[in-house]
Amino acid sequence: MKQLTVIVKPFRAEAVLRVIEESGVDACVVREAKGWGRQKHYLERYVGSEYNLAFLPKVEISVWVADDRADELAERITRAARTGRIGDGKVFVVACSFPDPIEF
Repeated sequence: MKQLTVIVKPFRAEAVLRVIEESGVDACVVREAKGWGRQKHYLERYVGSEYNLAFLPKVEISVWVADDRADELAERITRAARTGRIGDGKVFVVACSFPDPIEF
């Protein structure tokens, strides 16, 4: 089993979640996140003043899939999230060494 952790811009999260749902994944975890990468920060104007905001809003999505489905799903997620600009996001694929979850 592998865990995919996807970090995307908030306006691309819906498209990524649609791809995940279409892939037959039963469950996922979605979190609001803040961070920065190569783009570092951005300037915001408010009432005539400029503010340097160090962290950009992101959405973190975690899903767990069988080993043989992880690469294909990561590729589909990447296509759905890509805008071609800096800061589109990341997909982390990690092997899980825990037994099957117990549902309650």
